[in-house]
This record gives sequence, C-alpha cells and structure tokens, in this order.
Amino acid sequence: MPRLQCEDVEVSSPQQPVPPQSSSHTPADSRQVIRISPLALIACIFLLFCLSFPVLGWPAAFGWTLVIPFLVAAWVLRVRTTVSPDGLELRRAFSSQSISWDEIKGFRFPKRGWARADLVDGTEVSLPTVTFGRLPQLASASGGRVTDPYAAAREAEERKRAAEDEATESDRAGTADVPEPNAD
Repeated sequence: MPRLQCEDVEVSSPQQPVPPQSSSHTPADSRQVIRISPLALIACIFLLFCLSFPVLGWPAAFGWTLVIPFLVAAWVLRVRTTVSPDGLELRRAFSSQSISWDEIKGFRFPKRGWARADLVDGTEVSLPTVTFGRLPQLASASGGRVTDPYAAAREAEERKRAAEDEATESDRAGTADVPEPNAD
C-alpha cells in the first residue's frame, strides 16, 4: 500500500478520524433522551449469575427463573423519555406515547418514583426515568417551556457573589481614601 504524504509527515492511512465540521445547513439536535444508564445491565448479569445456582441445583423447578434477567435487561434498554421542541415521546415496557407541549399543563415530582405530567384534559401521565435530578435536561430540550431551578439558583448565587465583591471593593476604596492620623 502506498504511503501518503501530508505536509512533512507521512500518513499511514487515507482514512483519518476527523469529526465533521458543523454547518449552518445542519440543524443542532435539540432532542434529549432520558433513560436508565446502560450500566444497569451489569446488575442483570449479576442477577443471571445469582439465579444460576438454584437452576443448577434443581433445573426442573427453577429453570424458568433464567428468563427474569433477560426481561429486566429488555426493560432497561426500552424504557426512556425523549424530550424535543415538539413534545415528549414516552416509551414504556409495553407501550409508547407522544405528547405535544400544548397538551401539558405542568409537571409534578413526587418523593418517590418518576415525574408526572399533568395534562390539560385533567389526566396525569408518568414520565419514565425522569426525576428531579434530570430537570436540567428536560429544561434545555424543552425550548424554554420548562424552567430550570438549578439555573435560577446559580444565577442568584452569582448575583449575590457579585454584590459582595462590589461591597468589598467599595469598602476598600473608602478606607484607602482616609489618611492615617499622625503619631507626632
């Protein structure tokens, strides 16, 4: 294979892993997929390992339990909430649902479990894998329809810090102008 020359350096392959440059013609993907971490599959493997002992001891009675880790893994891979400027796409274990932003009245975050969307028609829908900790993702992909309380807290903290810095600077400026009394 002929070697390629690039300026003063010899290149070993014509295929360089260069990321494509962004263009004004390619829209930024504003969709956020909120799902269970794929690391949860490690728990499924551990569950399979733990269930193998009873199965090896009494296959006729416990053989059916080997299907449980695979069902849990399928659930981990399937369940998600996709947030886009158009609305929410909810994927559960056995169903899918799309909700536009016009249908949503508000959100509720219970102590336990996933967030719930209150709909205009008075019903309530559970948002798979969305918790209060995922609110910044929900806010960034909603196009301003959902506010991020973490961002508001950060802005308030920055304003407070700026005010304290300004007060400190004015105190320094005020004490620097006062001459010290002479000890003579």
